[in-house]
Amino acid sequence: MSATEAELAEFRSDVSAWMADNKPADPGFLLPQTFMEVGDERQLEFLREWQHKVWSAGYLGMAWPKEYGGGGVEPVFQNIADQEMRRHDVPICFNVIGLGWAGPLINDIGTEQEKSKYLKGILSAEDIWCQGFSEPEHGSDLGNAQTRAVRDGDEYVLNGQKIWTTMGNFAKYMILLARTNPEAQRKYDGLSFFLSPMDVPGVETRPIRKITGEYGFTETFFTDARIPADCLMGEEGQGWSIAMQTLQYERGAEAGAAGGLAMVRVTVEDMVEGLEGVERDGAPVLEDPLVRDQLVQAIMDEKALVLSVRRTGIAHLTSDYPGALPLSNKLRASELTRRMRQLAINLQGGEGALYVGDDTARQGGFWQRAYFNSFSATIGGGTSQIQANIVAEHVLGLPK
Repeated sequence: MSATEAELAEFRSDVSAWMADNKPADPGFLLPQTFMEVGDERQLEFLREWQHKVWSAGYLGMAWPKEYGGGGVEPVFQNIADQEMRRHDVPICFNVIGLGWAGPLINDIGTEQEKSKYLKGILSAEDIWCQGFSEPEHGSDLGNAQTRAVRDGDEYVLNGQKIWTTMGNFAKYMILLARTNPEAQRKYDGLSFFLSPMDVPGVETRPIRKITGEYGFTETFFTDARIPADCLMGEEGQGWSIAMQTLQYERGAEAGAAGGLAMVRVTVEDMVEGLEGVERDGAPVLEDPLVRDQLVQAIMDEKALVLSVRRTGIAHLTSDYPGALPLSNKLRASELTRRMRQLAINLQGGEGALYVGDDTARQGGFWQRAYFNSFSATIGGGTSQIQANIVAEHVLGLPK
């Protein structure tokens, strides 16, 4: 039986009160703006403790089955909890690849053994997950992945390299796409999907320093690394279809994520507040009619995206192009985020050139750091160019 409006209102009040009472104090060091910037042990332990606390309170994985650590309730409860997390501006739940991609995949198609082994550790933050899809030589051509997995008795032997492995140096497990049959007629048919441990001999990670000066990504190298054969998900040769399902979660086109905040959410309203006191030609920049036009357009774009996300859950409003909104929302959200943060810097004038660490930087250089960090979202889950092609081909029916 579905929850009543009164029950949902009471739940929202409870969540709000809990967030207000339990929001962590400033730790005294820079926290990641997204799950892609967890670069050191201090950040990791702070965020691990926070995620465990949220889960222990019952506000994470609420729609996942109880027997695997979830709450076993309607997804609407998790939606409310997430909304209150945003409203109270609490830290992110950093284990996003587990919470949002690996976990839903295992929930949907995993065996009982896989669910029992992996799901609770994802929610509690005990087990961090990373993703092994991209490779240095193949860019967005995921189907051409060359990392090899060769069966040897009760094990697979891995050799190859992955790149942009978010939190690879902290992860216990990886969702891994590897080639088990290099002779397959179609390159896609030679790929298999693994739930692969990272703590085995022959697996090495090297942190990648980003333009912000922070870390978060790694390169991952496999050199005769042996993993148990039961790490294979599904059957050999099914890796491409499983990877495509995983990307549907990553791009927000499939439901099932455990919830929590993946990134610090900022709005046009936040940007306007941050521009108070900025002047252009001796007058407040917010009084400039051209600037006001830009801000109104940003507000419209932001509101349209929010309404678009809400529309995805109303079947009668999506029947003309089923799947169109979820497929396009990732592209629009990541590009809007990038444009808005760039606008915030531009409107600061000369102060926009200052960065984190400069005592005179506006808001401590928050928007500059946020702008540089926004590019990772325009690449992860498929670049904006790839996303545009997907919308063109699979929604509009245009030729390749």
